[in-house]
Amino acid sequence: MPIVLHIKDIRKVWHIERTKEQVVALDGISLDVERGEFLVLVGPSGCGKSTLLQIIAGLENPASGGIELSKSLDGHKETGMVFQEYALFPWRTVLENIVFGPEVRSVPKVEREANAQRLIELVRLRGFEHRYPHELSGGMRQRVALARALANDPAVLCFDEPLASLDAQTRKVLQVELVRIWQETKRTFIYVTHALDEAVLLGDRVVLFTARPGRIKEIVPVRLPRPRTITGKQEVELLEYLSERIRDEVERSLKAEGLT
Repeated sequence: MPIVLHIKDIRKVWHIERTKEQVVALDGISLDVERGEFLVLVGPSGCGKSTLLQIIAGLENPASGGIELSKSLDGHKETGMVFQEYALFPWRTVLENIVFGPEVRSVPKVEREANAQRLIELVRLRGFEHRYPHELSGGMRQRVALARALANDPAVLCFDEPLASLDAQTRKVLQVELVRIWQETKRTFIYVTHALDEAVLLGDRVVLFTARPGRIKEIVPVRLPRPRTITGKQEVELLEYLSERIRDEVERSLKAEGLT
């Protein structure tokens, strides 16, 4: 598959003003992301997964290294972001939240609202267009956040633990929905999670990070047909492998935090 995103030797350092410390969050991250793939990033807390996602999305700058997007994006914008906490405007309805990005870019009203209606169908929120965020469940709010990100027509869509705050049953439903939406939109998804079972269910490849400073420990291809189930023999074997490979990094992270 063609490469849509080159991540080149990314290094990120946080400067702690109060203590005058420098904390290396990421150290030498290089990775090529294929067009249309579902790439999952996993690792212990504090390993820099979310920081890398923010750099890809243009929300943070690296200390060195860089991000290079393909010159051929078929007219799509560069990147979009879906957060764990939805980040919806409470004073805007579902429809008004989804059209916000195109509205800022001065896309004509008829065009942006027609596209929003198509996305409302895609995320299965027909009938809720005029509801406000507080009138929706957590899962529905996350669907709105996804539709709003897609409304900006990104070539690469970044997800920062978008299902982490949801209950187990809603999470299972939205995992299936995410795969369906990814397949229908044919976009590139880069997805951060702490849940290895989620990585197995969703990913084409799983990138394992070391404890801080974050480096790539291993990239594991997931050559399993969809739809997947976490109780399948191959899925269980892969989950056990990932658990074994990441265990040392989790222990290192806990020790650094003084928890072991």
